[in-house]
Amino acid sequence: MSGVSQSIAVGKRETGRTAFAVLGAISLCHLLNDTMQTLLPAIYPLLRSGLALNFVQLGLITLVFQATGSLLQPLIGRFTDRRPQPYSLPVGMTFTMAGILVLASSERYAPLLLGAALIGIGSSVFHPESSRLARVASGGRFGLAQSLFQVGGNLGQSLAPLLVAFFVLPRGRGSLAWVAGLALLGILVLTGLGRWYQASGEARPRPHHALQATGPLGERETRRAIAVLIALIFSKFFYLASITNFYIFYLMQRFQLAPASAQICLFAFLASIATGTLVGGPLGDRIGRKYVIWGSILGVLPFTLVLPFAGLGLTIVLSVVIGLIFSSAFSAILVYATELMPGRVGTISGLFFGLAFGIAGLGAALLGALADWTSITFVYHVCAFLPLIGLLAVFLPDLRREARLSRRVST
Repeated sequence: MSGVSQSIAVGKRETGRTAFAVLGAISLCHLLNDTMQTLLPAIYPLLRSGLALNFVQLGLITLVFQATGSLLQPLIGRFTDRRPQPYSLPVGMTFTMAGILVLASSERYAPLLLGAALIGIGSSVFHPESSRLARVASGGRFGLAQSLFQVGGNLGQSLAPLLVAFFVLPRGRGSLAWVAGLALLGILVLTGLGRWYQASGEARPRPHHALQATGPLGERETRRAIAVLIALIFSKFFYLASITNFYIFYLMQRFQLAPASAQICLFAFLASIATGTLVGGPLGDRIGRKYVIWGSILGVLPFTLVLPFAGLGLTIVLSVVIGLIFSSAFSAILVYATELMPGRVGTISGLFFGLAFGIAGLGAALLGALADWTSITFVYHVCAFLPLIGLLAVFLPDLRREARLSRRVST
């Protein structure tokens, strides 16, 4: 069977009725998972004041969390491509719960690193298999399914600052133990989803030829497109690291905002990411993912350039606009990459989620060091130019056109 025929066969198996109940449930679990993992940077003001940590130490905590997820996710994705593990999902949530409990009780720096690592392990188990589950439930509407899955995670990330502002800050870091109870709900829902996944028939070991299914491009062109996508992921998540990890400190330092008010501003930014994510996938289904990727990465540049010079009100508005535009890219990038290599959904999901984690962690550590050496404001001046990397999107082929040409050749 040729690569094109294999790709078509994979597509047929994944086309049918969209299981919205399953997509809603996995999106809810993504919300719970990412709420808990985003608590880590959201409690940085507590850690900085309570344990006298500097920006480098805070960046290293993020690096441990992100690097753990970055290294493990591609390996887990590659393994589950061959042998899907539907019941690994509640196991991943259990690791996340353990990490939150460690963060709630630690009074020294080393255990904080352990808690960050446990949360990273939980996310690395959760993301590849849950992304595959969303694709199985998509009924062929891959962009929509990926956006629904992603928006749960983005909503979870936006809720974490509110939890910290209105629950954790008034009660102290020990109150995180109560938040870990969210994981119990996730474990129950994911166990049910594991049963559905098992019954779907898509959780069986996959033959070698299914793993080798290829998209409409040749091997060399596929590698070049993947390299461009990796560069775009770098641009997106390195910049986002400057917001998710240091936006609170930027607002407190430059505009003298109180910690709770700064947390609410961070919520507004993260909520805008959730909204943009919901739009990006279906828009890519309609107009083509290349154009969504191009517009998202490069289109945010004017706003990032203005942000370091804006007053408080305009800063909040610009951060929301940046979140809306930037966030539409990831769903489109992930689905574009799986269309390049449709037989390796777990590997691709693990690779790109892993890259997102790793780049964000590296960005947190490097930008933390830069902030200690210069200032938080200088960090935003430097990062403002990162979206220029979006120019590389011009080298991405239009996969819709390539698929049409491949079908004509095959017939």
